[in-house]
Amino acid sequence: MDATNRGRVRVERTAKRVRTYLGGRVVADTTRALLVWEVPYYPTYYFPLDDVDASALKASGATRHSPSRGEAVLYTVTSGAAEAADAALAYPDSPLEQLRGHVRFEWAAMDAWFEEDEEVYVHPRDPYTRVDILTGSRHVRIEVDGVTVADSRAPRILFETGLPTRYYLPKTDVRLDLLERTGTVTHCPYKGTAEYWAVNGEEDLAWSYRTPLPESEKIAGLIAFYDEKLDVYVDGVLQERPKSKFA
Repeated sequence: MDATNRGRVRVERTAKRVRTYLGGRVVADTTRALLVWEVPYYPTYYFPLDDVDASALKASGATRHSPSRGEAVLYTVTSGAAEAADAALAYPDSPLEQLRGHVRFEWAAMDAWFEEDEEVYVHPRDPYTRVDILTGSRHVRIEVDGVTVADSRAPRILFETGLPTRYYLPKTDVRLDLLERTGTVTHCPYKGTAEYWAVNGEEDLAWSYRTPLPESEKIAGLIAFYDEKLDVYVDGVLQERPKSKFA
């Protein structure tokens, strides 16, 4: 991959076919997408203008300035059946030459996104993010305010690039009487949709993927805890609470 950097923005080409839909209609379809890291945590897609349905874009008259990417022109995206205001933008005179002649769509404003023929959720998969799930026999014990809420010797240990190690534990090793479902739901492009529990009265300290994406099936139905917010003992040793964006 050829890469360009300007400030905190990184640009690379991807060989994946990428499509996005609105109102049941394909509004962009390309094998020449750019991956652009506008924030450090994950990339977004930029489509060549030639691979965007021109009739789907209507200039809204609005603009937006970025110190690194320049002055953006905003578009309303329309499919005939649906419309999303200011849901696309382009930087025609960007100091980042690679962005000129490309359009970015607001991820959440579109109905669906596909990499090849697989639907993708939340944001594009980062080619530099890896998720490894390993079966372990380490003794993992979770405490919340001095109360043991989980005690297991059969963890699935999840290692994800840039994030703390997560211990996914069988429900039979968790004090389910101390857990209360909160209704919070989050989505991950690597693992799928998670449901959350309050633990011993503290909100959203635990989560589980009931039906994870195929590459993360080994954690299906298991429960993980925010190590940043409680005490984790591994083989009897209290672990230092990690620092992350979830702390």
